[in-house]
Amino acid sequence: MLRELSLGERTVSQLAEPFAMSLAAASKHIKALESAGLIHREVRGRTHMCRLAPAPLAGAHHWLTFYERFWTDRLDALERLLREDDARKRPTPKAPKTTKRGVKS
Repeated sequence: MLRELSLGERTVSQLAEPFAMSLAAASKHIKALESAGLIHREVRGRTHMCRLAPAPLAGAHHWLTFYERFWTDRLDALERLLREDDARKRPTPKAPKTTKRGVKS
């Protein structure tokens, strides 16, 4: 629903349409988004118009970006350590043995 609202204002019916849900369920979901401060709803006659409230999403994006960098750095370090560990455990190829006559076996 938030993605749809990023394209512009929508009615409750328009927001519910792509999902397999009743208007009552969509309205309940929209009320939760409204309580979270993610959307604004305006009643125009009998029609409820919804629009995105982007400010809280920008704050969440900023917070998530920090943790994305944090975990990416940690996972990159873990990958390096695992590759180094695998390289140490890998047996080194042995040179073929030579006989007294200098023939390789």
